[in-house]
Amino acid sequence: MTFTELLKNVGVFGAAVICLLVALSIFSVAVMVDKYRRFRAASRESQNFKPLFQKFLHGGEVQELIEALRQHEKSHVAQVVSAGILEYDGVREAGGDPSASLELVASAVRDSMSEMLVELKKGLGFLATIGSTAPFVGLFGTVAGIINAFRNIAATGSGGMSVVSGGMAEALVTTALGIFVAIPAVAAFNYFTGRIENFHIEMNRASTQLVNRLFKAPQIDRVAKVSVDSEDNAYAAR
Repeated sequence: MTFTELLKNVGVFGAAVICLLVALSIFSVAVMVDKYRRFRAASRESQNFKPLFQKFLHGGEVQELIEALRQHEKSHVAQVVSAGILEYDGVREAGGDPSASLELVASAVRDSMSEMLVELKKGLGFLATIGSTAPFVGLFGTVAGIINAFRNIAATGSGGMSVVSGGMAEALVTTALGIFVAIPAVAAFNYFTGRIENFHIEMNRASTQLVNRLFKAPQIDRVAKVSVDSEDNAYAAR
């Protein structure tokens, strides 16, 4: 019996299960395509942003970094850096002491990172659900198909392919389709979860570098200046 002949023998319940699995498959593919495009755009934007961020870390101006951030809004790294640098610049513009805003900047960076992780994970829960439930949906159709096969045997009083073909069609098709839907969903979920872990590491590294640049570097400069002034005073005294 060919696959087309199997489909022709599928009952109403089996057809409903197949339609449900096809809908889940279409939805999971749509989520995969959307997440892939978003992750690729975020990764590309972050790669383009890194040289500008490195320039700031090695002595660049705050305003130059703010201008660069506006050109890379899709980058997850840029979003985290933007939250911290804008908080820092806001304190400076308000006339406060930027060096005393460490806690505010760290809080802004943490909040931005949490929001980015939520945004990156959006849709992955559906992939995980589809990957774990699709085989059971198919198994549900399988059980119903076997029940129909035995019901036909009981009704006719004899076996044979012609009697059990409808029930076996439901059992075979729904089982295969359930597995077919689940495997790509699970693979995509694992792949995107791994990408999110990499993004998380990149955001953590960028936030640490930003805080070090904004607050520790000025302190080092002040210490060096004090040391030089002390040496000059000692030399003048001699």
